[in-house]
Amino acid sequence: MESKKTVLGSSVHFLSQNAIFVVLVVLVLLIAVVDPRFLSFAILRDVLMQSSTRAIMALGVAFILITGGVDLSSGRMVGFAAVIAASMLQIPEYARRFYPDLPHLPVFLPIILAVAACMLFGMLNGLIVAKLQVPPFITTLGTMVVVYGINSIYFDMPPNNSQPIGGLRPDFTALGSGRLMNIPVIILIALAVAVIVWILFNKTQLGMNMYAIGGNRDAAIVSGVNVVLTIVILYAIAGALYGVAGVLEAARTGGATNNYGNMYELDAIAACVVGGVSTTGGVGTVPGVLAGVLIFGVINYGLTFIGVNPYWQLIVKGLIIVAAVSFDIRKYIAKK
Repeated sequence: MESKKTVLGSSVHFLSQNAIFVVLVVLVLLIAVVDPRFLSFAILRDVLMQSSTRAIMALGVAFILITGGVDLSSGRMVGFAAVIAASMLQIPEYARRFYPDLPHLPVFLPIILAVAACMLFGMLNGLIVAKLQVPPFITTLGTMVVVYGINSIYFDMPPNNSQPIGGLRPDFTALGSGRLMNIPVIILIALAVAVIVWILFNKTQLGMNMYAIGGNRDAAIVSGVNVVLTIVILYAIAGALYGVAGVLEAARTGGATNNYGNMYELDAIAACVVGGVSTTGGVGTVPGVLAGVLIFGVINYGLTFIGVNPYWQLIVKGLIIVAAVSFDIRKYIAKK
């Protein structure tokens, strides 16, 4: 009898600790029951490709959420990076070049510029939050509007005049649609970013300080953590990841507009929360974030694949978000 209770307790503990992965598997199986073709390699590849940029962005958002903050400017930074990179990487023959007389640039140069621009905005967010003590919600809300305004002004410059940017160079679009040993390059990049972020989370002093600040800011200060410097660095890293996501989104879709990244921040926050990143700070893992992104990727792609009305997708996503946050808050109350 005692052994049965032990087994049952172990099973419940396993399910509670790995609920996000169980939900992901169940979701895939339910869609596969309706249409078994969903389990094909081609479909899996498409889901992973569409989720890659969202995963990189969500990993950036996770840095901020774990400190107990929030970043509403991430989506607009994605759009800013996409426009910057795309505007400088068009083929010479394209009729509506953003810069008609721009010489052929090495592909990495506009990419670095786009990522650096987003990193600077992230650093600005960190300085305002850490130094001026402005709440992250207000800080990043303001930055979101500012970045969109700057991006729109840039996008509206003549001769472009707010026309969608197209005609991107093949060496750039290869990042979003190319293959390496039959594996999409964009997936490999996302995996590499995930590994780097995992190392930062788990094997560095920066990661330890991040969790300490999110768990108890006052205790972190007493322990000697330089909270201001740590927060600035974390926001800067997050900004750089938004920049990488924006560059890859432009490469994947073969174009860019100033509206790229619109509302992506809400999806990223939702993926993090569903993936176990606590809204109160101090808790979160890379595998959990990736699983959260994949859940929404499967919902978006899978439900469309089996012909479910897109409006039902919104309802399903909303219910999952509310359930995840409710579960997180209950755990926080239980700990107190």
